[in-house]
Amino acid sequence: MVSDKGLLIVLSGPSGVGKGTVRKAVFDHQETNFKYSISMTTRQKREGERDGIDYFFKSHEEFEALIAQDKFIEYAEYVGNYYGTPVDYVKDTIADGHDVFLEIEVEGAKQVREKFPDALFIFLAPPTLAQLEERLIGRGTDSQEVINHRIKEAKRELSLMNLYDYVVINDDVDTARQKIQCIVEASHLERSRVENKLRKLLLEANN
Repeated sequence: MVSDKGLLIVLSGPSGVGKGTVRKAVFDHQETNFKYSISMTTRQKREGERDGIDYFFKSHEEFEALIAQDKFIEYAEYVGNYYGTPVDYVKDTIADGHDVFLEIEVEGAKQVREKFPDALFIFLAPPTLAQLEERLIGRGTDSQEVINHRIKEAKRELSLMNLYDYVVINDDVDTARQKIQCIVEASHLERSRVENKLRKLLLEANN
């Protein structure tokens, strides 16, 4: 039975950088108890995406009603759509000892930092902006106007890397995956986490 408190792991970066691909690679090779926190969004489903698996897809009206009920750890409006992280699942899963993986936009990560300062923040960066644009074009889901806006946003988001604990450049998915797994493993061995666990053991031994 899992008893230690889990980590909240925040992975974010520019649109098109490959957050979903890298996160999936981490989960496919996981040797730990990762849980994926499914985000909620108002954007249209892309080909192959499933409601409740990739995202919870909601209308703008439904999303705004949940905002009013304070049901999100974070939410943000990005390129005309809302994205948010439901609060209850994350808190309950961490308390059960599982690591919760959030794949979110940069603006959302800033909100998480305020509410969960002890979370692990990882920024996924593209090798170059030119390669990022190539990836966005290759997806075939956005107009050139939207792509231009996403590149403009990417430049702004890259300037916010200082808000993160680690930066991983996604020039190769498997290499990025290995680096993220090493970061998570090292974070579990931080003195503060191990020290708290040992103090609990000492208290139990003295009772």
